Amino acid sequence: MHSSIIRYRIFPLGDSAITIDFGNCIDETLNKEVIRRFNQLQQQPFPGMIEAVPAYNSLTIHYDMVAVRKKGTDALTIFQWVEQQLLERLEQPVEHSATKERYMKISVCYEKEFAPDIEQLAAIKNISVEEVIQFHTSKTYKVYMLGFLPGFTYMGEVDEKIAIPRKPQPVNIVAGSVGIAGKQTGIYPLASPGGWQIIGRTPLKLFDAKRDEPTLLRVGDLVQFYPVTKKEFEEIKITEL
Repeated sequence: MHSSIIRYRIFPLGDSAITIDFGNCIDETLNKEVIRRFNQLQQQPFPGMIEAVPAYNSLTIHYDMVAVRKKGTDALTIFQWVEQQLLERLEQPVEHSATKERYMKISVCYEKEFAPDIEQLAAIKNISVEEVIQFHTSKTYKVYMLGFLPGFTYMGEVDEKIAIPRKPQPVNIVAGSVGIAGKQTGIYPLASPGGWQIIGRTPLKLFDAKRDEPTLLRVGDLVQFYPVTKKEFEEIKITEL
């Protein structure tokens, strides 16, 4: 089945990047189109293209201005030439099967030591900590985008019963921390200031520059969390070293 026609707009992002915007909302259909076009550009890059960066509902492409100018014509600006390359690709239908979803299971320890905000979240939502864990582990989440930090995952959507706004001020967060912000859930791959409500921690390395593929998760992956004890957490962490 071919990709359906979805409205989009193209605009420059500085001097050496261009964005294809498919809409202004978190929508799985739009995100699938973003991922399909991302994969298409990986397979059919235009001359001078450096990388494509997928987001929830947009795709930003960075390019080398000098390389593009060598391939372009005097009749077109650099932006116009790159836009033309993208329009030609966007007119090509993309098979739905071209996007392969991986199913990933991620271990998380929800014990208080690793979950500084889980009790407060439970109190605000008027449910038990056990129910927070149950709601968080009962759904399969889609990785909509990576960003903020290398390998930081933006996934959705959590059950409304545990959806909660981010903190008003950022705090220091430990690598591997699993958090909730609004209806999103995500994992901090590195220690960093952040404002997400932390409800657990995974022993897995979300980012390792030494690996052939540095990020553990990819855009488009399907993720399910499962609870582990502190002892299991430590055992898994040793195997990650």
